[in-house]
Amino acid sequence: MALVVCETFASLMGESTRAGVPAYFIRLTGCNLRCRYCDTTYAYEGGSAMTVGALAAQARSQPHRLVLVTGGEPLLQAETPALLTALLDAGFTVCLETNGSRPIGAVDVRVHRILDIKCPGSNMADRNLWANMDLLTSRDEVKFVVAGRLDFTWALEVINNFRLAERLPVLISPVFGQVALKEAAAWILATGLLLRLNPQLHKYIWGPQVRGV
Repeated sequence: MALVVCETFASLMGESTRAGVPAYFIRLTGCNLRCRYCDTTYAYEGGSAMTVGALAAQARSQPHRLVLVTGGEPLLQAETPALLTALLDAGFTVCLETNGSRPIGAVDVRVHRILDIKCPGSNMADRNLWANMDLLTSRDEVKFVVAGRLDFTWALEVINNFRLAERLPVLISPVFGQVALKEAAAWILATGLLLRLNPQLHKYIWGPQVRGV
């Protein structure tokens, strides 16, 4: 069985607690959501078929030992868990970015899962799979993309309801060009919670329209 791959490339991690670290990226094709601010609409369709073995071999051919599997939504493809395990078995540190609408229970426990909890400003908040909250561990991270103060207030309710800040890293990601970093920083500081400001570093380095970075 093959996976449909949108693109692969080496770059710096643009987000997460590993922001700024060199990594190899595997972006899979297909997404079941249509977030209002989506910046990877080109990954909705198209791409090339590649086997798990070919993708793992390609990753081994480059120098970076951190791999991020992202999308689209990677967990739409049945072979994604097998790819994650193959990369782990090859000695990589593996991160998975998932949009929070798909079950994460089948993912290898060694994977660092980055779960994107959709705020109302995405127009997709009704697609969050809340059962995933019980499966998160201290290896994982949760991300809230906030399009404004209302999203941040909503995120705080979720953070408190599920005690997320006590359990794992919590990332607050302002929508690029819509929420000023200074503004988001003030919101975080006012809470007294251990939250992390998570700007999209790659957009500040290379610009918001550049692919493959």
